[in-house]
Amino acid sequence: MTPPFPLPSLGFLFEVVALLLLLLIGVIIIFVIAKMLFFFLPAAIIAIVVWFLTGSWFWAGVAFLIIAFISVTRRK
Repeated sequence: MTPPFPLPSLGFLFEVVALLLLLLIGVIIIFVIAKMLFFFLPAAIIAIVVWFLTGSWFWAGVAFLIIAFISVTRRK
């Protein structure tokens, strides 16, 4: 079965190199997102607990910023 409209072929070697490059970029993006999630996870958990205890978005935000600041200073 032929496609509805023909796509131009770029050449096998170029397609393989492009595939590997896109895979590498995808893995790097996933790694960065996962690293950011692990960085913000403790601050988010504390903020959720503070929000449940106080019901205030303000204090939850303050708790998030304090824990995020502590995480940044302890990393270095």
